[in-house]
Amino acid sequence: MQASFGNTGRTGSANGRGEQRAQPERIATCRLQLHPGFTLDDAANVVPYLARLGVSHVYLSPILQAVRGSTHGYDVVDPSRVNEELGGEAARQRLGAALEAAGMGLVLDIVPNHMAVAGDQNPWWWDVLENGPASPFAMYFDVDWESSEERWPNKVLLPVLGDHYGRVLEAGEIRLQYADGLFGLAYYEHRFPLDPSSLNDLLDRAYRATCIERLGFLAESCARLPQPHLTARDSAERRHRDQDVIRQLLDDITRQDSGAAEALQAEVERINTDPDALDALIEKQNYRLAWWRTAGRDLGYRRFFDINDLAGLRQEQEEVFRAVHALPVRWVEEGSVHGLRVDHPDGLRDPAQYFSQLSRACPDTWIVAEKILEPGESLPDDWPIAGTTGYDFLNRVQGLFVDPAGEAPLTRLFEELAGVEADYPELVYDSKRQVLKDLLGSELNRLSSLFVDICERHRRHRDYTRHELYLALLEVAACFPVYRSYVSPREGGVTMTDVGCVETAIEQATEHRAELDKELLQFLRDLLLLRIPGERETELALRFQQLTGPTMAKGVEDTALYRFPRLTALNEVGGDPDHFGMSVDAFHDATAQAQGRHPEAMLATSTHDSKRSEDVRARLVLLSEIPGAWAQSVRRWMRHNARHRTGEWPDPATEYLYYQTLIGAWPIDAERMTAYMEKATREAKQHNSWTHPQADYEQALRDFVADTLEDPGFCEALDSFLQPLVGPGRSNSLAQTLIKLTAPGIPDLYQGSELWDLSLVDPDNRRPVDFATRARLLEELAHLSPAQIIARADEGLPKQWVVHQTLALRRRHPEWFRPDAAYTPLRANGERTTHAVAYQRGAGALVLVPRLVLGLADDWRDTRLPLPPGNWHNRLSGETLEGGERPVAEILGAFPVALLEREEPMP
Repeated sequence: MQASFGNTGRTGSANGRGEQRAQPERIATCRLQLHPGFTLDDAANVVPYLARLGVSHVYLSPILQAVRGSTHGYDVVDPSRVNEELGGEAARQRLGAALEAAGMGLVLDIVPNHMAVAGDQNPWWWDVLENGPASPFAMYFDVDWESSEERWPNKVLLPVLGDHYGRVLEAGEIRLQYADGLFGLAYYEHRFPLDPSSLNDLLDRAYRATCIERLGFLAESCARLPQPHLTARDSAERRHRDQDVIRQLLDDITRQDSGAAEALQAEVERINTDPDALDALIEKQNYRLAWWRTAGRDLGYRRFFDINDLAGLRQEQEEVFRAVHALPVRWVEEGSVHGLRVDHPDGLRDPAQYFSQLSRACPDTWIVAEKILEPGESLPDDWPIAGTTGYDFLNRVQGLFVDPAGEAPLTRLFEELAGVEADYPELVYDSKRQVLKDLLGSELNRLSSLFVDICERHRRHRDYTRHELYLALLEVAACFPVYRSYVSPREGGVTMTDVGCVETAIEQATEHRAELDKELLQFLRDLLLLRIPGERETELALRFQQLTGPTMAKGVEDTALYRFPRLTALNEVGGDPDHFGMSVDAFHDATAQAQGRHPEAMLATSTHDSKRSEDVRARLVLLSEIPGAWAQSVRRWMRHNARHRTGEWPDPATEYLYYQTLIGAWPIDAERMTAYMEKATREAKQHNSWTHPQADYEQALRDFVADTLEDPGFCEALDSFLQPLVGPGRSNSLAQTLIKLTAPGIPDLYQGSELWDLSLVDPDNRRPVDFATRARLLEELAHLSPAQIIARADEGLPKQWVVHQTLALRRRHPEWFRPDAAYTPLRANGERTTHAVAYQRGAGALVLVPRLVLGLADDWRDTRLPLPPGNWHNRLSGETLEGGERPVAEILGAFPVALLEREEPMP
């Protein structure tokens, strides 16, 4: 059934019984990671607990049909159905019923940028491989048919082979198969369709061997099929119709006539024993099988980053948008979905157009985008959405707990250990340049070919070589200051922000590569800003924007952040490791600005993609307050553990990363630690990588981790240094959690993070969550005093208490936290005022948290906070305070952070 995309004009939503249900008040979301081991029914089972905790909306990872065994859901193969491994549509409805019974809502993660194309699980991609440009789904995928090299015109390169094609073919690893009317190719677990028009010779030989007339008829029918390069809709429709008839007849013949079946099987075996015959058949297909390494240079379709099995979609096409979004839009219309999280919009050709289309299809729906903002960057004004998924908030709030005084000594330590200058901007440039050449070379080469074609049309630029044009694109992309620009051929589609980003990139490229012709770079600048008319000229600008995002993601998030372990708490998605800390005043100013622009943005402190959990980072930032003691300990540990190295491995920078990881995640076992260090060194791409793993290096790393964690002397020294940090780290965690739950926006809890969670990057942060224990602890909280809660801190009760009490206050007084509710900074007075963060929300909620707690040493001295008039009940300590100046030590005496609720109306 075709979903309606019109504006419903509703204020509520219709449930399954046709009744109107009001949208649940947005209090807080809780992100749940679904996979075959934690299904939609499992999510339904935790709804009662989340409701008691105070969460208003369950926020799910993608639920549409993904690759079999997918652990995350971002590899969708069929958007027309709910993932069967998650329980299918029936389980989705059961979850909806549980949410409705609890008065809760649902936020879905959707994936518009790409689909998984491995194997035979994606029917759209299978049809493209079978029919080439004539497939009705050819325009769904961002395949550059015209850029196919002369060696393989109008073909899709499939880089799946473990060796060169000829070697694999001659080794008999590619096999022709036939079953149930379908011919195909098999290469280990991979399957590929055959274009029916390529089967006429095979069927004709079988006909001549048997004289079965129907086989001859089928051979002639295959030969008459419209060729796959004919893209006219009537030709494509006739081709599909005739294909279906041929398949059915072939299946009928082989079922009814054993002679025909035997002849076809004999022909299959003949071809499989003749590499030349099999090669001739493969050459007739609409794809080219190739060695997997060719993807780095020759791939003809846009990927998600450097993942060959995830092909880009063309959401700018209305038909594609409707097909991909049919189910989410229907669920929004029927009232079972109340919010959408949009994955990786920067990969789309025109994100503004996409969000306009989505907001029209889903009016009155809370929409947030996984947009990574660089420091100082804002969301484009023409995106009709509520805001981002919260990485900007994550880095902003964390800055409060980083001591700027630690920057210089930690820089000296890093330079001493790593033996390099701590020049992060130059490291980012080098990393981006490396991934452009090594991982995104295919995309860069496609863009270079287009640039060559454009220069041929402009006489002042036609004499530039392909290499010069390649270098110009490489340098400008490596120097791009943000993920991407958003130029569009629409009127007003080039903003001053776009101009500034492009000009900055051009200037920096000129500085880095003085040998590049300045006129060429100026020409490229004008192309990227749509100052030069022309279809191909515009195409270059739009495609370039889709290249710089993956360059930033792979070059910074997945490379530079792993090479710069000066203070790893700062190495977070959307963060700037070169920026140490944020003052209280700067935080208040930034929060007020964020509220003015996007008062209902999501607020996150941990996500499924964060490099370290909020609690790991909350402990690690303490190192900025004690750089001297930290440096002494690290030097001692390195001397002690020299006995565990294998030659020079691990290198000092990796060893330094190891010690910081232990500090943040301790206690941690060798299995988790080894897995993290292997991933970290592969991402860094210096001694090891995903594409070129170094067995000797990884073995040395595994041995080092195992031996050091079995060394009693080292573990005792580590524990001795760490124990004084555990309590302050928890204080930081409670402080940032309380700020997240009360700052302007919609707070998100990552699954299980309502207790202490010392997880590292995925897959470590996607381990099973013990919700039964969390539910039991929540029940116990109701019978415990604040002192008893503090006494059971090792179980995580203080954090769960903060979450539960704060969400309860938001439910009682949602008007204090809505988009128009005031955010009013409060300033303490006294010697330790810089250690206090305080503000009021609306008319009656007041927050006070400490910062830089090691330097504070639990000594507030004469610091006092002026409370507004009225009686204030501290929901975390149980105390009631009168308005007026109160000692901060008194307010925080019974609990590390304070949430005050006004009990009397303002006079």
